[in-house]
Amino acid sequence: MKYINGFINLITSLIVSTIIIYAINIVAGFSGADYSFSNGEVFVMWILMAILVNNCFNK
Repeated sequence: MKYINGFINLITSLIVSTIIIYAINIVAGFSGADYSFSNGEVFVMWILMAILVNNCFNK
């Protein structure tokens, strides 16, 4: 049961982090900024945001 909860938290964190990254990019696009990320940059941002979201779930 512990593994299933951990897996669900991981998937949720990755999905929420993806939504946050694209929301920030869309809001920045409305204000006139044009961001283009390489695959490596997006991967690092995605993992760091997932860690942040996961830490927020644990509190």
